Amino acid sequence: MVTSEIRFDDGAAYERYMGKWSQLAGETFLEWLAPQSGLRWLDVGCGSGAFTETLVERCSPLSVHGIDPSLGQLAFARTRPALHSAQFRQGDAMAQPFPDDTFDAAVMPLVIFFVPDPQKGVAEMARVVCRGGFVTAYAWDMPGGGFPYDALHVEMRQLGMDVPVPPSPGASSRDVMRELWMGAGLDAIETREITVQRTFADFADYWTTILGGPSVGPKLAALTSGDLALLEARMRERLPSDAAGRITYRARANAVKGRVAK
Repeated sequence: MVTSEIRFDDGAAYERYMGKWSQLAGETFLEWLAPQSGLRWLDVGCGSGAFTETLVERCSPLSVHGIDPSLGQLAFARTRPALHSAQFRQGDAMAQPFPDDTFDAAVMPLVIFFVPDPQKGVAEMARVVCRGGFVTAYAWDMPGGGFPYDALHVEMRQLGMDVPVPPSPGASSRDVMRELWMGAGLDAIETREITVQRTFADFADYWTTILGGPSVGPKLAALTSGDLALLEARMRERLPSDAAGRITYRARANAVKGRVAK
């Protein structure tokens, strides 16, 4: 396993690569969470605002704040019409720029494996959420092969190619999530698995999405034309398509929720 820096500075590229996946998983996550309306929400690692938009449309929050280290991502999030009243600012999950007891609920959508110290990130969410409030997250099951582009990563590794790995991939397992939430002193902890699927119009749609992906795109762009063609051929063989040429691919996430002790 090779750990390398993964940066998401292009909001539009991230939106095509991961935004749809985030919303698919986020919809199931919010159905499970079933929060009441009128809450003050914090979205930690809001990125392009894909989940933030789903949150606003489905949960009728009183207010929404989002933090992310990438100014480019935040700029894209601000262009979403549904988020005109949301407040976005640059911020670090491990040192959140808010006073204690500011929010009723905090969520970390597809982010916990990017946090170098996940326990600190969870503790920070618990700090800024009021007593009795929700602290929640969902993340691709990286150890279990649930990442949406895991098949691509498998083929890259088999060809000896470097695959970007986030700093804390193990933090997305259900057992570790439960331990992190327990370590933060949260109550009423529950976890669940979320399975979603996304359909690409054809292989070209899938491959163009991959080539523009903020994590693997630079790695693929650095390959020789021969190596890239070989990888493309192996992916064509690996991904099934229906009679119309569409490719439907599954992904699996883990979710966790808990409450700040009253």
